Amino acid sequence: MKRLNIIGILLCVFLFVAGFFIKGNVSMYFNLAGFMIVVGGSAAAALLSFRLERLLITFKVVKASYRHRIKSEAEIVDILIDLAIKSKVQGVLSLQDEEQETSILFLRRGLGCLVDNYDQAQIRDILNTEMYFFKLRREDSERVLRTIGDFFPAFGIIGSVVGLISMLAGIGDTSVILATVPVALTSTLYGLIFANFFFVPFAANLRERTNQELLLQKIIMEGIIAIDSELNPTVLKTKLLSFLTPSERKSDLVPLAKIRERFGRRI
Repeated sequence: MKRLNIIGILLCVFLFVAGFFIKGNVSMYFNLAGFMIVVGGSAAAALLSFRLERLLITFKVVKASYRHRIKSEAEIVDILIDLAIKSKVQGVLSLQDEEQETSILFLRRGLGCLVDNYDQAQIRDILNTEMYFFKLRREDSERVLRTIGDFFPAFGIIGSVVGLISMLAGIGDTSVILATVPVALTSTLYGLIFANFFFVPFAANLRERTNQELLLQKIIMEGIIAIDSELNPTVLKTKLLSFLTPSERKSDLVPLAKIRERFGRRI
């Protein structure tokens, strides 16, 4: 993760936890029975809903999404330009540092198609298929995270119902009421925290990362097909820069004075 993201997370967590301290006794918010009902119930529901292999894959995908940096669009464009102008040493060696990163694996897949002399229609079909199933796999992982995120508030309510039943059974006995009220209230709190502080943000982060990687893969596909067409590197650069935001390619715009010089009074 970027350093600014980490600083922002730590600051927000500090503010979140400080809110509990400001309201008084922190020990009131800890209840083992409520925690076991929410976590145990949600874990059991997840195991009933998904294969263990699917859950492990989702865990690995989430872990990788926070640990591995994605190359930017500008970096991918530079690599493709280097390959197009035959600077293969710089272009290919730049891929070794992040060999397991998804967009780099996709680039190697495309370059492999070039090496094996596939025609452009075959290359486009192969890479489009790769992108399609990559998107499906990521959507499956996101679906798992959102489903588990829905389990936690539901089991939080179940914990609250358990606490309320015990409380009603002990009406007239103050000690029973004091022992069961924390279970009823903290269970809902735990369910909401686990869902909205972990699993929903995990799913949102995965969606954002998937969209960014699909954009990189689209750039790579167009670049590889252009290289196969032996497109002029300058033309290729102009084409690939279309994928970047205006702020990222502002320095590559033709100066207005040069445009005036070329078109004269018609501007």
